[in-house]
Amino acid sequence: MRQEDPVATSAETHAMRRAVALSARALGATAPNPVVGCVILDAAGQVAGEGWHQRAGGPHAEVHALLAAGERARGGTALVTLEPCNHTGRTGPCAKALIEAGVARVVFAVADPSPTASGGAQTLRAAGIDVSEGLLAEEAETVNAAWLTSVRKSRPFVRWKYAATLDGRIAAADGTSRWITSPEARADVHRLRAEADAVVVGSGTLTADNPHLAVRGIDGATQPLRVVVDTRARTTAGARVLDDAAPTLIAVGKDADTSHLRGVDVVRLPYAPEGRGVDVRALLAELLARGVRAVLLEGGPTLAGAFVAAGSVDIVTAYLAPTLLGAGPAVLEGAGITTLTQALRLDVTAVDRIGPDLRVSAVPAAATAVPSTSQES
Repeated sequence: MRQEDPVATSAETHAMRRAVALSARALGATAPNPVVGCVILDAAGQVAGEGWHQRAGGPHAEVHALLAAGERARGGTALVTLEPCNHTGRTGPCAKALIEAGVARVVFAVADPSPTASGGAQTLRAAGIDVSEGLLAEEAETVNAAWLTSVRKSRPFVRWKYAATLDGRIAAADGTSRWITSPEARADVHRLRAEADAVVVGSGTLTADNPHLAVRGIDGATQPLRVVVDTRARTTAGARVLDDAAPTLIAVGKDADTSHLRGVDVVRLPYAPEGRGVDVRALLAELLARGVRAVLLEGGPTLAGAFVAAGSVDIVTAYLAPTLLGAGPAVLEGAGITTLTQALRLDVTAVDRIGPDLRVSAVPAAATAVPSTSQES
C-alpha cells in the first residue's frame, strides 16, 4: 500500500533530509534530468553510503550510494528524494539496482511523474521490498521544482530575478543603474545563474547594460545558456554575450534580418499574439527542446511583463536596496494589468538579508512550493 505520510524512524528522517541536501549540490548541472539524492542505511540503521546524481548521462544517485555502501546495503534501507527510475536510458534502471543490492526497504519522497521512468515503486514491491512514499516530500519537491515543472507543465521552470530600490526603480531617471544593489547581492545572483540552465534577457537590457551573463566566482559551475530575446535582431558583434565564455542563443522574430549574426546560434520564433515581441510560450518550448529545465529571467521590465502576461513566472526573487530614487523605470511593464483586481498576487516564501540588501522570494498565490533559496549540506 502507498503510504502518503509514513511513520519514519528518526534515522530515516535525518537520512532523507541529508539526501535532499545532497540533491541540491547538482542544481544547474543535470538537465534534462532531475536532481536526486540518496542515502543508504545498513540493517542497523547506520549510514552506509550516500550519493547524488551529478550530471546527465552519469550514474544516478542510487548507484553512487550503493557503490559507497557495498555489502552493507544488503538488508538495509534506501532513502531517495525521487521514486527510483524503472527504465533503461543512458543508465540502467535504479529499481533493478536496488533489488540486486538486496535492500529490504526503500523510502522515496516524491513519485516520478514522467511516463517513461515511473513505475519503480511497483517493481520494487513486486520484488518483495517494503516501499514507502512521501517522507519530506515538500522539501524534496522544493529542490527539484525545475524538473518537476518541466514534466507537469511541459515548459521550463522560470525564476524572475530583479534588483531594485525600495521604491521599485531599476535605474535612475538618466538610465544609470550600476550598482543599485551590493556586491554581496550580485554574488548571490551568480549562485542563481549557476543553478539555472539558461539565463534570459531582452534586447533592452543588452543595449543598456551589455551584460556578460556568465557565472563568475563559483568553482566548477556549469555555464548556463545565455539567451537574448532580440525580436528585431539588433544584437551587434561587440555584445559581450557573444564571447566563448558560455553558449549563447539569440531569439529573434520570424522575419528578422540576421545577416550580421553569421556564426551565431539564432532561433526564429513567432510573434506574440498581441503583436509585441516574440511569443514567450514558443521561446520556452524551444528552450525545453534544447534540454533547459530551469530558466533565470534577468531582465528587463518589458520582457518580465511578457512572461507575467503569459503566466510563465514560477517564482520571483527580488533584491531590494535600501535606496530611494523617486523616478526612473519600474520593475515591470506591459504585463496586461490595468486594474487592481488583475494584480498578480504573490505569497512571500522567504526574506533574507544579503549584505545591506533584502532578498525577497515569492510565488504566485495559487502555486505550490518552489525553491526560495539553495539547500546546503
